[in-house]
Amino acid sequence: MFRSLAIALAVLVPAAAHAQGSPRETVGAIAAEIRDNYFSVERGDAIADALEAEAAAGKYDKLTDPRDLAASLSDRLRPEDAHFNVLWSAEPMAPRPAAGPGGPGPRPPGPPPQDGFNPERLSNYGFVGVQVLPGNIGLIEMRSFADIDFDDPKDPARRAADAALSLVANADAVIFDLRNNGGGSPGMVGYLVSAFTPRDANIYNVFHSRQGTRDEKPGEFYASPRLDVPLYVLTSGRTGSAAEALPYTLQAARRATIVGEASGGAANPGGVAPIPGGFRVFISGGSPINPVTGKNWEGTGVLPDVAVPAGDALKVAQARALDAIVAADARRTDATWAREALNPPGKPAVVLSAYAGSYGSLSVALVDGRLEVRRGRRPPLALSPLGGDVFAVATDPLAHFVFERDSAGKVIAVEQRNPFGPGQRQRRDP
Repeated sequence: MFRSLAIALAVLVPAAAHAQGSPRETVGAIAAEIRDNYFSVERGDAIADALEAEAAAGKYDKLTDPRDLAASLSDRLRPEDAHFNVLWSAEPMAPRPAAGPGGPGPRPPGPPPQDGFNPERLSNYGFVGVQVLPGNIGLIEMRSFADIDFDDPKDPARRAADAALSLVANADAVIFDLRNNGGGSPGMVGYLVSAFTPRDANIYNVFHSRQGTRDEKPGEFYASPRLDVPLYVLTSGRTGSAAEALPYTLQAARRATIVGEASGGAANPGGVAPIPGGFRVFISGGSPINPVTGKNWEGTGVLPDVAVPAGDALKVAQARALDAIVAADARRTDATWAREALNPPGKPAVVLSAYAGSYGSLSVALVDGRLEVRRGRRPPLALSPLGGDVFAVATDPLAHFVFERDSAGKVIAVEQRNPFGPGQRQRRDP
């Protein structure tokens, strides 16, 4: 299965370490790999010819430190294809698997893995956070896309995906946060797409390479797809490769709303080719074509439906999801309250000290400019103003404290409210 480098690797080596061979020899070897493995024969030849001409002209002769040469070549090649990346390390690479339809097979960019050592397991196969937000919105945060072995019913990456999807199975909207996801395996992309689209829909990207074609359709479809749940995907300029394929496919299928910034624009998967002297180069061995759009996101990135700064994307997606939930069911007080809490007043329009005092088993105090509620030995609850005499618990927008005034405007009681049952009112002590 295709892979991509999710992050740039920092290799700590002695400053005096150098690769074997001259820069011209290294550039020549990289050019040869590109000519043999880049998915487009014509473009691969053109890129290789240009590199060889530059090396012959002495452009890289002064880059005798292999780290400098690798960085310079990466900068030179990325405008040609966003996946190009040249690395150098004193450590050996893992053995090279046979090439598939996407070009050179995936190899880890460092030393061969030790027995039992699985980096994907250490990152929980890309699923770094799953939770249910107020208003019953499921949030799945992913930092990478692990490969799935569909021939193995106990495959751990698939189990992780199933667990994440199961935890949000009862949510009334789902958000995927891919703002810090550099990519990974199309197998995971296809499986997650199948969890929200009709079985066997003609929406999956088709990878074209020198060896033929292969599509992103998963080896098995998700068993219980949710076809109508509102779906949102968060993106940023750091969203790359396979992490772009998910929003691109769902957007093209009109199945999800993309919120945030244009993604990185790296569409073409491939693998890492070893180069003598400790170098390695990532070469795109395939290029996807989406059956709906007839193109891909290389260079442009996935363009969001709702363009906002990446840091605001979650809040904006939450607001849209909550609006959709309330529009579908006006009785959803929880979603209404959660929506109100997303944009509270910047500064309370009332004098907070007027609320301080004892209310039966509760005490309300003004601490560092905000109200806190205490009950016995329980930890204090900080309150955020929502307007008028209504406050929400800062960490739980579905817990409200509503203060009551008499005809003279004096605060005389407080009522604890929640969206799911009756409240509890307590009078202020004399």
